[in-house]
Amino acid sequence: MKKWVFFGLVVLFATFIGWYVKGYFSDDTFAYTSKNPNSAFFYPLDTIPKIYQYRNIANGLDEEFHRIYTVEDAVGPHLIVEVYAGDGRLREAINYNIDSLVVQDHMVVNREQSKEKALLYKNQIFPFDLHKETWFASKFSGVMDSTVILHEVFRKLQTKRTTSFLTKKSAKSLIFKDKIRRTVLNPFTRTEKEVTGLQYSIFAEGYGLVAWHNRNKTIHFRLERILTQKEWIQIIAR
Repeated sequence: MKKWVFFGLVVLFATFIGWYVKGYFSDDTFAYTSKNPNSAFFYPLDTIPKIYQYRNIANGLDEEFHRIYTVEDAVGPHLIVEVYAGDGRLREAINYNIDSLVVQDHMVVNREQSKEKALLYKNQIFPFDLHKETWFASKFSGVMDSTVILHEVFRKLQTKRTTSFLTKKSAKSLIFKDKIRRTVLNPFTRTEKEVTGLQYSIFAEGYGLVAWHNRNKTIHFRLERILTQKEWIQIIAR
C-alpha cells in the first residue's frame, strides 16, 4: 500500500473517531423524531428536561409547572410530561410513545399522596389525524374512600391560527376543543356521578402546549417561562 493512501486512511479513521467521541460526550441536545404528522406542534423531543411555567392570567397567584423530557428504555423512546402544582407537589405524569404520540402510561398521585398507575381504556389525546376526534380515558382512585374516577377527554380541532405567548413569541398553533368528562363511581353502592366541562387547549409549533382555558376564561393558564432544571429547583426551594 502506498504511503499516501495509508496516511489518508489513518486521517479518515481519526476524523471518524473524533466525531463519534464528540457526539458521545457532547452536552448538545439529542432530538428524536416522531411519525405523527402533527409532531411539530407537540413538545420538543429531546433529552434535556425543560420546565414550562404556566400562570393563570385570570388569577395571577395560580401557577402550574410541567416538566418535559424524553427517556429511552427496552420499549423504545418516549416523552414524559410531569404536572406539578404551584407549590411543587407532583400531581400526575403522562407517558407518550414518541412514534405515534399515543399515551403509554398515565400516573396520578392518589388521596394517600402515593403514585398510582391509572388503568388506560383509550390512549389517544394528541391527534394523529386532525380530521378525527381523539378519545382518552383512564381510571384511578377517587378523592373519597371506596370511589374511583373515570377521566375522559374528547379532543377535536377547532381552528388553526398564529398565537402569541412568552411575551414576544408567536407561532402557528392548533386550537383544540376538549370535552372533559369525569365520572365518580362507587362500586359498593353502585352509584355514579358525572361532571362535564369544556376546555380549549392551544399547541404552538415548536413548543407544544402553550395555553388552556375554559369557555368564559375564568380559568386561563398561559405559558409564561421555560425554565432549566436548576432554575426550577431554585423556585421550588423558596
